[in-house]
Amino acid sequence: MRKLYLFIVSFAFTCLSVAQGWQPMGSRSMSLSNATVALEDVWAYHHNPAALSNLKKIEFGVSYENRFLMKELQSQGLVVAIPLKSGVISIGSQSFGYNQFRTYRNGLGYSMKLAEFLSIGVQLNHHFVRINPAYGNHQTVTAEVGALAKINEKWSLAFSVFNITRNRLSEFAEDRYSTIMRLGTKFFVSEKVLFLAEAEKNVDYSIRFKTGIEYLPLDNFYVRGGFATAPIEFSFGLGYAFSGKYKLDLGSAYHQVLGWSPHFSFTMQLK
Repeated sequence: MRKLYLFIVSFAFTCLSVAQGWQPMGSRSMSLSNATVALEDVWAYHHNPAALSNLKKIEFGVSYENRFLMKELQSQGLVVAIPLKSGVISIGSQSFGYNQFRTYRNGLGYSMKLAEFLSIGVQLNHHFVRINPAYGNHQTVTAEVGALAKINEKWSLAFSVFNITRNRLSEFAEDRYSTIMRLGTKFFVSEKVLFLAEAEKNVDYSIRFKTGIEYLPLDNFYVRGGFATAPIEFSFGLGYAFSGKYKLDLGSAYHQVLGWSPHFSFTMQLK
């Protein structure tokens, strides 16, 4: 039994190391298989800084994920976005792991409109990796950029690059934080159906394709589902908006080998 447990933990960390330094956050995004580089909400801080440019009010959010139902693979995240006279400034944080291995990412971002149809965003992230005291710690600062183009009222395209500077994780030549490029689209099929699709490329691994659908069967109530490849993963979730100011989202992803990964998030809009 102990060998099986160690195998699962090792395999899980291998899967997660594919995106070293970057973890998606927000239950809405995770319920859509994170095909959300073009999705415009406060959680865009963790997916594409350019997609925050249309925020009109201050928003705050907290998020939690329990990857594969293991206490060693927990993620917590938060974000605050503040509209300015020109552009939107955002602050966020994310942590992953347990007391023997934990990573932190804290950052500051800024997004603005270059034109009515085009937005850009930049973000700086401070990374801190803490391993068992015998192995020490590591920290660095990475940069990411993003762009969002609205083709029309229903259709948008977006692109982002995480760790554009290719920062190193250790002194080994190719041991670096992941550089991840994402190209995606958002399309409103109708007033009640939103379709998302995305291609994600980690420079060290094969390309990953992701799709998601969000359906609004009732006022303020959302049903979501998604699918991703490499590795194959299914996701689903629900969301509800209270009084237009508070949003509660929850759901889970399912990996065909490692099982379930439940998650939830809460978002609040301020005056």
